[in-house]
Parts: sequence; structure tokens; C-alpha cells
Amino acid sequence: MLRMFVHESDRLVLRENLPETLAEAVNPVLWYDLLNPTPEEGREVEAVLGLSIPTRDEMEEIELSARLYQDTGATFLTLTALIVAEGGEPGKTPITFILKDRVLVTVRYAVTRPFDLFVARARHGSSGVPCSNGELIMLGLIEALTDRLADILERVGNEIDIISRSVFRSQKATAEKKTNDLRSLIEQLGQKGDFLGGVRESMVSIARLVAYHAALEGTGRKPTKEARQMVKLLQRDAVSLGDHAAFLSGKVNFLLDATLGLINLEQSQIIKIFTVASVVFLPPTLVASIYGMNFELMPELEWTLGYPWAILLMVCSAALPFFYFKRRGWL
Repeated sequence: MLRMFVHESDRLVLRENLPETLAEAVNPVLWYDLLNPTPEEGREVEAVLGLSIPTRDEMEEIELSARLYQDTGATFLTLTALIVAEGGEPGKTPITFILKDRVLVTVRYAVTRPFDLFVARARHGSSGVPCSNGELIMLGLIEALTDRLADILERVGNEIDIISRSVFRSQKATAEKKTNDLRSLIEQLGQKGDFLGGVRESMVSIARLVAYHAALEGTGRKPTKEARQMVKLLQRDAVSLGDHAAFLSGKVNFLLDATLGLINLEQSQIIKIFTVASVVFLPPTLVASIYGMNFELMPELEWTLGYPWAILLMVCSAALPFFYFKRRGWL
């Protein structure tokens, strides 16, 4: 899908027909938004702007030189964006920004909510939405992506606090229920870890993109004052959100270790019970084994009270270790 936007009265307006050239006297297109573009749509934009749009495989390359570079008078900037798939599972998708003169081209292969929010605000002329040129539109989109990541971090942080209280709360429950609860906590912590990993990867990608874009100022490019302010703000946000994501990742690892420690304690308690039971029943087993022998010269065989005596001896031999363990606090 190809959407084209022009700037009119401090807002973005959707344009229907494709321009013939890059420089038009009336209402030049400032933003070409390619979402899952067809080959025909890509060729049409390439013909107008005189550049080559990278393919999806090229966008997914992790080399820095394949993500941030200049070619044919245009600047190509690719970042990794975090997306939330159906069912709440985190995912990632590459987004490429192409700047040529005052025109922006975005190439993406997944629906991203920050783009839709930015477009809705820009089309209604909301204050604080930069849309007078392609560079400001790109920085506004990156700011929207950063705000989305901040919201995700806030939500994940609140959910981690809830998990933390569940891990360290003291409650009486059966062993089966405790095991199921701890298993559920591990699954939740794994999901939060996936989210935080995606956020950190996306923030690192944004920080590299913004730093590269800011470095182009020394190569003859003269950004506006508003663009410079937005770049500085994005750099500060990237650093602060990256630190916060690292803090939450450390907290997730701590909770995961604590949960595994609790599981080990539960397992140790079960093993201790079996160990004590085996020790308690060992003396009665010895007594029963002795009196179970069939030697002819055993005095107790002809004794009238032999059977009660053996039972009493077995009970006492089991009770003494039990009370000893109880007194030592091992039970």
C-alpha cells in the first residue's frame, strides 16, 4: 500500500495521484509511506525520486553499513521496531527511512501503531506535530516510536512489580498449587524478558540512527532549529529508556533466580521429608528383619509375649528418631 502526504495549513493531507517529478510547483509530496509495497508501487516511487528502495532482505541485515548509509543523494536509515503481535506476543520489524532533499520515504512490512497515531494527529493539525518537511516528519515518527516504547516499559514495569509481590508473598497452599504458581511465574517472567529484550534492541537501533543522522550535520547539511532540538531530545530519551530497560532486565533476572531458588527449596523440603521417613522406618525394619529370621534357637519364638514385644520395640524404635528430628527442627 502506498500513501502520499502533502503539507497544507500546518497539517498533512493525503494525496491520491502520484506526482511525475520530485519537484512540483504546487503541493509537493513530502512523505511517501510504503506499507507492504508491491513491486509496481516501489518502481513508481523510485522513478519519481530517482533512487533505489531497499528490499526487505536488505532491510533485515544487521551490519551497520547496510542500515545507515548515503546513496544517490539520499540518506537511508533503518531501525528495528518492536511490535506486539496478536495474542500479545512481542515481535520486531525493520523500518527504513529515506531522506532526499525535503522528501521522506518510509518502507515497512508491518502495521505499527505509532505511525497510525502520528498520521491521525498530523492530519488533524494537532499542535506539536512537526510535518513541514520530510526530516521533521521522520523525527516525529521516531519520537512516536520512542513514546510507544516508553509506554511498554511502564506497563512491563508495573507487571513486574505485581510478579515480585507474588514471588515473595507468604501464603499457605498445597505443594501442587505452589508448583503451578511458580511455573506460571517463570512463564510470565520469560514473557517480560522477551518484551524487554525487544525494547532494548529497538532503543539501541534508534540511538544509532539518531546519532548517525546528527553526525550528518557536519557534512554540509543544515537542519532547522526545531530538528536539532528534536534530535537532542531523542538522544536523551534513548539513553534514559535504555537505562530503564536495563534496570528492568536486571530485576527480571533477579526474580527469575528467586523463583528458581524457591523451587529448589520446595524440592529440598520434599527430599528432606522422604529422607526423614526412611531414617524413621529404618530401625523398625531392622527389628522386623531380626525377628523374621527362622533360626531354631531363637528364645523369643517360644515366648508368649514375643509378638507384642516385637511390635512395641518397632514402635519405640520409630518414635525415638521422629521425636529427635522434631526437637532439632528438621521437620
